[in-house]
Amino acid sequence: MHAWLCENPVGVDALTWKELPTPTPGPGQVLIEIKAASLNFPDLLIVQNKYQMKPPLPFVPGSEYAGVIQAVGEGVTHLKVGQNVACLSGTGGFGTHTLAPAALCMPLPEGFGHVDAAAFIMIYATSWHALMDRAQLKAGETVLVLGAAGGVGTAAIQIAKAAGAKVIAAASTDEKCELCRSIGADATINYTTHALPNGFRDAIKAATDGKGPDVIYDPVGGDFAEPAFRSIGWRGRYLVVGFASGPIPSLPLNLTLLKGASLVGVFWGDFAKREPKANAQMMAELAQWYGQGKIKPVIDSTMPMAELKAAYAHMGSRGVKGKLVMVN
Repeated sequence: MHAWLCENPVGVDALTWKELPTPTPGPGQVLIEIKAASLNFPDLLIVQNKYQMKPPLPFVPGSEYAGVIQAVGEGVTHLKVGQNVACLSGTGGFGTHTLAPAALCMPLPEGFGHVDAAAFIMIYATSWHALMDRAQLKAGETVLVLGAAGGVGTAAIQIAKAAGAKVIAAASTDEKCELCRSIGADATINYTTHALPNGFRDAIKAATDGKGPDVIYDPVGGDFAEPAFRSIGWRGRYLVVGFASGPIPSLPLNLTLLKGASLVGVFWGDFAKREPKANAQMMAELAQWYGQGKIKPVIDSTMPMAELKAAYAHMGSRGVKGKLVMVN
């Protein structure tokens, strides 16, 4: 097998494509021949030693992937050789093969292709857990999605629309705004032309008839957080999803009091570990929604696994719409 190996987590340039012995699955594990693996923001942080999870060195990055089971370890009874699965295990995806915990594998129904499957679990699980569980989104409410043309942003638009909400999508270019409208957004805000902070706030006010959004989905952080939170509606829920812009914002807590609003943390990874039954129910419903055509990953492009460094550069340029997927 071959894989991208991180022996020194100082950045993407230190990754090397190496031949390694193909491993044998141990108890509770499966060997997967990887067909597709998606690139997520944590995959960048983890090779820079900036992610909350710090795997022992050396490791193969690539948190999310899909492929075909080649071998099963002792005690694995619900999966079989030749079965198509998707998996989000945190590492191991950027190679030709990997060992994965059988418990984390999602069997793929007929017609669920590897590219879509590799781009599915992280963005839809995060966005469902955020909107439906943490925010308790109701039909008829208004959701503002920041970073709306990215992976979790596009998933959030689709889930909010499927739940009967009105969606305002904020993105950085007219092209990204057009993509958001094409997948269901009711209105868009280009925050390059509606400059922070006042132009952005004015645009949110206009899009919500002065009421402000009921729910704000924020995977961006940085300078967007405070003007967005100042715009939230009465009893609004502000979802803290991530900090793709880099800086972790500081918010004046009096804003929560003035708006009767909630700051709500979203950490799907820990939810999945602490509440496995609820997570399994959620994943089953999401797979059903995919089958019904309610949700479908937006794929920016597919690239050969050998071009991983170029894919990282593309992601770093902020030009990605939806998800980047590496294929073998």
